[in-house]
Amino acid sequence: MKAGPAVRIDTRPTLADGLAIAEVGKLCFEIARQVVDDLVMVNEAQIAMSVLRLLELEKTVVEGAGAVPLAAALQRSMSLEGKKVVLCLCGGNIDVTLIGKIIERSLALDGRLCRVVTQMSDRPGSLARLAGVLASTGASVKEVYHDRSFGPADVGSVAIAAVLETRDFAHVEQIKAALREAGIAFRVE
Repeated sequence: MKAGPAVRIDTRPTLADGLAIAEVGKLCFEIARQVVDDLVMVNEAQIAMSVLRLLELEKTVVEGAGAVPLAAALQRSMSLEGKKVVLCLCGGNIDVTLIGKIIERSLALDGRLCRVVTQMSDRPGSLARLAGVLASTGASVKEVYHDRSFGPADVGSVAIAAVLETRDFAHVEQIKAALREAGIAFRVE
């Protein structure tokens, strides 16, 4: 719209593939020029989180392009708090495997899923010790990777990664504090 006439752009892969067009049609562009007050940009993480929110809160399945209105409305710059808002949510053409990926990534972005990676002594009880510390925080272990073959250069050590279901970012901080208190070196992803 800033350029004047419709401009052709390079497209990239996106969750909102229904909106990923290289050039808007002339008629649609002219109508939009007359009725659109503002444009709001959203990123892939915001789109994914909106798909999750719609699934979780509204029990509604929409494709990425259909979740874009919610992604835009959730931006603080829109100043919609306390206002009545109607969003046009459309398009349910989304693959179930893609929904699974969106849910996993969005849970991580929301602080409800994290991965703890440690390097521990390869002695009996090390994995149980880590599991005990994690259990004491109330985190639910979803997956564990105990890697001897491709772990640290020190053959007396093992790499252990655990994917955890958590409540929120504050819970992730509690897990970090518990690991520090137990003297376990770690990183959280």
